Amino acid sequence: MKCGRGRMLRCLVALCLLAACLAQDCQVANMKVVENFNRTLYSGVWYAVAKKDPVGLFLIDNIVAQFNIQEDGKMSANAEGRVIILNNWETCAEMVATFQETPDPAKFKMKYWGAASHLQSGFDDHWVIDTDYENYAVHYSCREVDYDGTCLDGYSFIFSRHPGGLRPEDVRIVTQRKQELCLYGKYRRVEHTGFCANS
Repeated sequence: MKCGRGRMLRCLVALCLLAACLAQDCQVANMKVVENFNRTLYSGVWYAVAKKDPVGLFLIDNIVAQFNIQEDGKMSANAEGRVIILNNWETCAEMVATFQETPDPAKFKMKYWGAASHLQSGFDDHWVIDTDYENYAVHYSCREVDYDGTCLDGYSFIFSRHPGGLRPEDVRIVTQRKQELCLYGKYRRVEHTGFCANS
């Protein structure tokens, strides 16, 4: 039985894609972050437009984060978003986070405070993978590293300065970052319906 040229081409493409996936470095320690991170340019309002969820309870949608520079130069953040607790109670949660610096300016340890701190646990990594400061930002956090160095439980946000979402020219860059984080296809869209503004 002869194999058609079209079928053979599809097989070769599939094999190339498989080889690329197998060759991809998904170890957390090797994830690249933005170089020469500038927290002052980064401060201000960001709208979550997509997210990869962690295990457990977390903000669902209508997520807006405000990053601030404190008088001592350290960064903090206020965030709000819709959550569902006790199986059916829908509410808007407000969260406050402070950041502990590390030797890499784009890598922080993040601690949640306040009444909604039970929505997060531990002292999470908060890495700024990429940003142009004016339009998009990619955040990444791995809560638990597996035995092989890959992430067992983590989450990621795609942020935009614009409530309407990413600009078309930013989508290509963000898609590449998703692939580099080994999270392509694992994000879901974050809607903004005005729920927190109305609650």
